Amino acid sequence: MSAAHHHHLHAHKKGDAQHLHYREDHTKGILLTALLLTFLFAGVEVFAGFWANSLALISDAGHMVTDAASLGLALLAQIIAKKPPSSKNSFGFGRSESLAAFINGIAMLILVLWIGIEAISRFNDPHPVAGRAVTIVAFIGLCINIVVAWVLSRDKKSVNTKAALVHVMGDLLGSVAALMAGIVIQETGWMQIDPILSLFVCVLLLRSTIEILKESYHFLMEGVPHHIDYDLVGEELAQVNGVISVHDLHIWEMTPGHPALIGHVEVRELQDWPITLEEIHKVLRDKHGIDHVTLQPEMPS
Repeated sequence: MSAAHHHHLHAHKKGDAQHLHYREDHTKGILLTALLLTFLFAGVEVFAGFWANSLALISDAGHMVTDAASLGLALLAQIIAKKPPSSKNSFGFGRSESLAAFINGIAMLILVLWIGIEAISRFNDPHPVAGRAVTIVAFIGLCINIVVAWVLSRDKKSVNTKAALVHVMGDLLGSVAALMAGIVIQETGWMQIDPILSLFVCVLLLRSTIEILKESYHFLMEGVPHHIDYDLVGEELAQVNGVISVHDLHIWEMTPGHPALIGHVEVRELQDWPITLEEIHKVLRDKHGIDHVTLQPEMPS
């Protein structure tokens, strides 16, 4: 089948939804800049963390490494999501962004679990930590994380960029904790501050990570968009003039922020369907923001 024919099958004509099946408003430069900054410092902080024997710095280094991987995944997902629909993927590839966000969330949970276990073990067996080295490296990491967080915050629409931003905010908190640990150890020699602050960062990260997992999972499972009341939509469609009932109704998101609806509508007179459909479109578009609609009219059984 020719490329021109494929394009015709995916075309949106008058009366169809006008959005594309992929996100076109993302800026790859945002993720690329964040990726380069994070990757360049990740190697430095990993080496310094193990050399200084600081769990707080290792946790921050772990976040940086995970960030580099997550930003790389986010960038790859964004490139994939730009691909138009094809004969084998008629919905396009916009869902790849949420898939990458879900993977990022799982990776962060694993990292938080490891840091938590290691921190608990260090309460009974404190490890000597090079306080001065921790302080210097953590301060540099804090500065870099602030820049990366600012860069990522410019994209407010992508769930995947939000997931990457959660990682970076975790890094920022980790850098603050590592900086405090370095200063306390340097001034007092109290080694237990290192695992204490590491656990504090883990607790703060857990809630944000779970929220990202819930959001991406809901989208991947084609859940009803949070801002749409499924039962209310069904009731309002059934009240449209000429409609007897609605069944086999499904509402989900084609790409983040673009809801779609399909269903079967029992009507009194098939010849009145064009007028009825126009009124249905108006209700869905004006009240619920749904413009990607596919409905099949039926006579009563």
